[in-house]
Amino acid sequence: MRYVRYLCIAVFAIALIAVALANRSMVSLKLLPTEVSGWFAMNPEIQVPLFIVILGSIIAGLLVGFVWEWIREYGQRAEAARQAREMRRLEREVARLKGEKYQDQDEVLALLDQAS
Repeated sequence: MRYVRYLCIAVFAIALIAVALANRSMVSLKLLPTEVSGWFAMNPEIQVPLFIVILGSIIAGLLVGFVWEWIREYGQRAEAARQAREMRRLEREVARLKGEKYQDQDEVLALLDQAS
């Protein structure tokens, strides 16, 4: 299974390198459209290779997806934490009740009674 994972990583790396080599031309990224930039009297612009734009978009999309999923699963995580607290409380109560039940008995008899 480890070799299959390494093979998938290698294929993905080769594909990314091929995309980067095929898209080396420079593109200009502007913060605002030309029509809107006249209103603000500024239009920041940067020249970057196209593959940086492509890879940056993929990474930004993954980050947005991870954050979206984390927010979406908040209710499930909160419910799991509530159930874990309730389980710990019930375990403590069971231990306390067992201690009370066998309080006046001999320790060996109490252990034998618990086992059955």
